[in-house]
Amino acid sequence: MEFIDYYKVLELDKSASVPDIKKAYRKLARKYHPDLNPNDKSAQAKFQQINEANEVLSDPEKRKKYDQYGKDWQHADQFEQAKQQQRGQQRAGSGFGGGQQYSGNFEDDTFSEFFEQMFGGGARTRGAGRSPHYKGQDFNAELQLNLTDVYTSQKQTLTINGKNIRLTIPLGVENGQTIRIKGHGAPGIQGGPKGDLLITFKIINNTNFKREKESLYNTVEVDFYKAILGGEITVDTFTGKVKLQVKPETQPGMQIKLKGKGFPKYKKEGQYGDMYITYQIKMPTNLSEKEKELFRELQKLRS
Repeated sequence: MEFIDYYKVLELDKSASVPDIKKAYRKLARKYHPDLNPNDKSAQAKFQQINEANEVLSDPEKRKKYDQYGKDWQHADQFEQAKQQQRGQQRAGSGFGGGQQYSGNFEDDTFSEFFEQMFGGGARTRGAGRSPHYKGQDFNAELQLNLTDVYTSQKQTLTINGKNIRLTIPLGVENGQTIRIKGHGAPGIQGGPKGDLLITFKIINNTNFKREKESLYNTVEVDFYKAILGGEITVDTFTGKVKLQVKPETQPGMQIKLKGKGFPKYKKEGQYGDMYITYQIKMPTNLSEKEKELFRELQKLRS
């Protein structure tokens, strides 16, 4: 597999801190995002590399393996396991692999030779006569959508490594949620299965509602006199306007629930959460002398 220097991809050196990596990733991801370069295959390939580099370098464990093993970092666990096994078998006086002998003491400068022998085509597995198969690397992508886009399920076409992938985005998907599409990652090693495509959603709230899973929240102004005497108001919901009856003597901050007017439940067609309306009382201003006098009279009555 061709070696990709993830530090060069993100235009960083090996001493880069986690904040440095995040900053570089955001800057380059915006520059090469497929939405901004719809017909530029080189930009799309660069965007994929940027995502791969960020996935590895922003994860402390993956970064440690990558720094130590380079292009073979994904096999680091197998290498360490094999190293321990070899040491144990050397103590017992037997060869590595029950028939295949690997000379050397598994020092760090010999691991590439070990990987070539074990995973590169020259090794024989016990009883099978073939090299072991390994799943290909997963690809990662970010898909940005508006909140109104995920109120219903919809189909989207993504371009990954020059290939168009058509998928159905389930209704109710949340910000930061990741879904897995099997078999759309990198090719497997030695005929192993392909990796998967992991899509992380970035949901932009383009509404006045606050969303918490399937619940929606909104604050509505109520005229002072309607709050005192009661009356009818019109409020916005996700699917249009509805009329509400405000009860007399409504207090500031009072909350009501509109059942079934919230956000759809994830992957559940026809099932919705609730909407919660909080009343904010709008006080009168620029009172005339007559109005002030009437309020003074009311104050005397109340006292």
